[in-house]
Amino acid sequence: MSNINSPFPKLKLTVTKVSDFCYHGYKIGDELILEDFTHPPKFFCLGLAHVLFPVIYALSFGAKFHFRDNQRSLSVTCPDGGKLEFKVEVLDKEEKVEFIPKDPDYKGPKPKKMVIEVVKNKGKCTFGYKVGNKWETQGLKCIPGFCGAAFHTAFPALFALNFGAKFFFMQDPNSIDTVTCPDGGKIVFKVTRIEEDKKQ
Repeated sequence: MSNINSPFPKLKLTVTKVSDFCYHGYKIGDELILEDFTHPPKFFCLGLAHVLFPVIYALSFGAKFHFRDNQRSLSVTCPDGGKLEFKVEVLDKEEKVEFIPKDPDYKGPKPKKMVIEVVKNKGKCTFGYKVGNKWETQGLKCIPGFCGAAFHTAFPALFALNFGAKFFFMQDPNSIDTVTCPDGGKIVFKVTRIEEDKKQ
């Protein structure tokens, strides 16, 4: 693969724990470099990719995990029995690990208020969703009765926004309006973080 011209940072995965056999042969200390959040290495484990994507998506758009020793990192566990654990870090333009120390004022989770809204309807939806339909949620809570496929698609955006990501290409960087239904792209959602009023 030729060099990737991407506005997004490289990411580094480091294997920090191995408790059982891994088909990919990953060992403690192994490092994997992703050219950006859309370009994994060759023969990358897709099971890991599934659980990893919300994390690398969030980090790529500036998310911070205030409870971590390095706020610009997070641990991810293999979904196949938790056999492996990986540390995910962001690399800067000089390919050094970005580092923001743990927030000394961190006092526990502060889940953000989020709104999911239908902004486009390109065909019949089994759930009957129409433009203008809205749902509210707090942090990473599931929405009762909401389409599972749609929630799965929206989860990376919810995860990213919950941890402070900003989508620089959007008019409102606290939202993203390209979350698309996997069933033929019939429904497109906008996910928005509702900012707290600092004056209250």
